[in-house]
Amino acid sequence: MATTANGIDYRWISGVEKRSAREGFLARDQDCSRLTEQEIIGESPKLQNALEQIEIVAPTDATVLIQGETGTGKELVARMIHNLSGRRHHSLVKVNCAAIPRELLESELFGHERGAFTGAISQQIGRFELADKGTLFLDEIGDIPSELQPKLLRVLQEHEFERLGSTHAIRTNIRLIAATHRNLAQMVGEGQFRADLYYRLNVFPITLPPLRERREDIPLLVWHFLERFAQRMNRQIEVIPSEAMEAVIRHSWTGNIRELQNFIERAVILSRGPMLEAPLSELRPLTRGDAAPEPVTLRDAEREHILRILRESDGVASAAAARLGVPRTTLHYKMRRLGITPPRAQAASKPVGVNCQPTSSVAAS
Repeated sequence: MATTANGIDYRWISGVEKRSAREGFLARDQDCSRLTEQEIIGESPKLQNALEQIEIVAPTDATVLIQGETGTGKELVARMIHNLSGRRHHSLVKVNCAAIPRELLESELFGHERGAFTGAISQQIGRFELADKGTLFLDEIGDIPSELQPKLLRVLQEHEFERLGSTHAIRTNIRLIAATHRNLAQMVGEGQFRADLYYRLNVFPITLPPLRERREDIPLLVWHFLERFAQRMNRQIEVIPSEAMEAVIRHSWTGNIRELQNFIERAVILSRGPMLEAPLSELRPLTRGDAAPEPVTLRDAEREHILRILRESDGVASAAAARLGVPRTTLHYKMRRLGITPPRAQAASKPVGVNCQPTSSVAAS
């Protein structure tokens, strides 16, 4: 019996055992996914644009490249594409290219024959065979070793491959979805990623916005996670203090939705009554160092700098003007010209407390 890097055992001698192993693997994979699957929550324009792209490409067999920072929900989107496709009745097989040692990744993807290398005491089927007629999701594709890139390119172009230690070509019918938090175009320019493989993967790119670019979705996400964890822990939490919600909205969330989910779970654990007791000391406002990409024009740079000083001055224009070294009237003029709303005016328009759940809820996290 051969054991993969993920601790999954495979035995293949006859077709019966092959089917049995496939069913066992998929059952484990689906059981695991049910524990982590969640809806897509949000109404922001950037998220809605991504959802529209998903609906357009899902019914096709086109290769999809999902791009986005860590924690933005790339695996969830891959599952959504699969479930909306004509392959939804077949398997969705996932591989995290960054989590498997380089020396084992080729065998994990393409399989190997008995005796192909030291320790290969039995035949093993790879993920390309397991995903036949279904979908293969290659997460963190930017971490695939350069020596494996030509073989991956070949299977995408010719739909066939060989197991390690074999010269017999195996045909495969898969729909490929890849994901990465890295800039593949930049890696191509630096010689770290094959240009022809990049073009083959980049048939239909979908970019997921970071949480800092869809802040209007944060209240919906907070209530979504609060309901989930409160139910799981048998807690009755009905009120989120306004200062807590404001702090959550202003936080940088460099870990995106995954970080927000963990924070709300911790807050539910700490809460002893009907009001959410969030550890606000852990939160900090967004700073320029968290933002991406960097401003590319002088106007953008000036606007970002004024916004940062206003945040650090608690929205007090006179204090911000003093820090900027300009008269307060000059600061007000610049704010009007750059379309900056005074933070105190924004705060005045917000409710003093948040004690009811939002009525609109759509599917992303």
